[in-house]
Amino acid sequence: MHLSKLLLSLSKEFIAVIDPTILKQDYIPIDLSTSNQDLDVAIFDQPTKHHSQIQNFLNAQHAKVAYGGYLEQRKLYDRSTYFADTASQRRNIHLGLDLWCASETSVVCPLDARVHSFKNNTNFGDYGPTIILEHEFGNDVFYTLYGHLSMASIQDIKVGQTLVAGEVFAWIGGPEVNGAYAPHLHFQIIHDLQGMQGDYPGVASVSQLDFYRENCPDPNLLLHIY
Repeated sequence: MHLSKLLLSLSKEFIAVIDPTILKQDYIPIDLSTSNQDLDVAIFDQPTKHHSQIQNFLNAQHAKVAYGGYLEQRKLYDRSTYFADTASQRRNIHLGLDLWCASETSVVCPLDARVHSFKNNTNFGDYGPTIILEHEFGNDVFYTLYGHLSMASIQDIKVGQTLVAGEVFAWIGGPEVNGAYAPHLHFQIIHDLQGMQGDYPGVASVSQLDFYRENCPDPNLLLHIY
């Protein structure tokens, strides 16, 4: 089955990947794209200040989680040479869904899974601690990636470990470990990991987009946040 159709078939209701006591109505969209003329891009270099700005935004809207970012083109990645594939081309199109909230917020398994791999990706602007889960439904297999976690999230986890839907298995990390970002979870769905372990590109260039759009479908097909 095509992955997008499979994802839609798994649930018609909201699925939490962070603290399940936070309800769907507590989520609000946030625009960090290059088209947002009101965005102060300089704040990306100050993750603690950026976090405070996001918290002020949430408080003003009486919300708890700011979400967004799938296929969003962002200036956020200009600060790191890690996203410069060549002198003329940068990776700046986001392939996952970001959930911006407080560090140490719990991360829960959206579906039954096993731990495929994990790694601390330490490049500036990278994921930091990262976990990839494998999900199998009949003959269909796909993966979910969780980036910007706390160090505690990868200390005791084991490859092959089984998880059940709704089980807490990680926590969101702070700027000191998460690649120097305001705290958030990067959640991404992947069809083919291309042999990678504990890591997979979460940002693509324009020239790569056709492949990655197909290989990494919209996480909202599963989560039904919006």
